[in-house]
Amino acid sequence: MIVRTLDEIDGGDTDIRSENWRSKRIVLAKEGVGFSLHETTLYAGTESSFWYANHIEAVFITHGDGEIEDLATGEVHPLKPGTMYLLNDHDKHTVRVREEIRCVCVFNPPITGREVHDENGVYPLVTEGTAPA
Repeated sequence: MIVRTLDEIDGGDTDIRSENWRSKRIVLAKEGVGFSLHETTLYAGTESSFWYANHIEAVFITHGDGEIEDLATGEVHPLKPGTMYLLNDHDKHTVRVREEIRCVCVFNPPITGREVHDENGVYPLVTEGTAPA
């Protein structure tokens, strides 16, 4: 059994920050459970584009207000507490944040924690024991 708190993650090597967001990586590939679990905060007034070409991501919004745009279709969906979106087709998307959003994210395959978004918003496929590309 693994038990962790967000307080234990604060400021550690699995507390990842960017200009637009912060991701606390709670469960990673090294745990060997087939997914990774994160709490992510998206900062108010930001816009971020992502494309998880190598991962499927499910996101559940717990706090905040914003929208997500499917860049292939132009469809825009509101984001508020209780909303889930699933990037089941490796969807290129943009998230616009009006009020700071907190969400729980699940990735498959799991991330290792060493991934960095490239210029297209993509995480490389990194597995335990391999170096990021």
